[in-house]
Amino acid sequence: MVQRKSFYLVIAVLIFGGLYLWAGDNASFVDLGFSPDGRVYMFAQYGVESRTLRPWADLGVVDVPRNNFVSGGRVSYTHTDTVVPGQDGSGALFRLITQNSTLADRYGINFLRQGQPLFISLETSNGPGDGGETIEFRDFQAGSSYKATLVPTLEGYGANLKSSFIINVEKTAKDGSKRSYTVGTPQIKRPLISSYRVRKVMIAPQDGSLIFVIEMKKPGEEGFDLRYMVEALKL
Repeated sequence: MVQRKSFYLVIAVLIFGGLYLWAGDNASFVDLGFSPDGRVYMFAQYGVESRTLRPWADLGVVDVPRNNFVSGGRVSYTHTDTVVPGQDGSGALFRLITQNSTLADRYGINFLRQGQPLFISLETSNGPGDGGETIEFRDFQAGSSYKATLVPTLEGYGANLKSSFIINVEKTAKDGSKRSYTVGTPQIKRPLISSYRVRKVMIAPQDGSLIFVIEMKKPGEEGFDLRYMVEALKL
């Protein structure tokens, strides 16, 4: 009994140090793939609640051209029991995917048709930050280059904090021609989100649409909680 209690204490310390279910933990993002025509994208995130040690998972299905969830495309699951030694919460994700297999079948999601990474951020930060940043990356296969600037907007302070963001994207084609895009929904004000960061950018295997994986940071009991969302850009 003492050994088991010690394990849970260590796990809780690691998690604290280390669309929204806020439970004082850091989520793991999962790319689940595209439909054959690249118009629908599925992703997930999972983790362990630091307060209750219960594993949880979220599943999302996105209409890429509309940059919005398909009808019924947001589902979540939190297990009633706590994790056991060696578990990372991924069991909740597996159960959620199994329970919603018809959702993937309906939109023809192929788990093997995942996005090709064009940008991955390895930067880590334990502070709040403002989330504003400019990144540059290339699609070597197409010969295109991109510059993307995340522009956050914060309103209020403390418990009244709300925020939103947009991403301004400039694409330079192989022939040197340029085109600009803006992605995001600035009219959505997310409570208590203190910063945003682009953690990953992927390109669809079929039509070249871009998927921006955005890390959201929210003050927790100790440190900051992390969750993910995506923004889709049909090129």
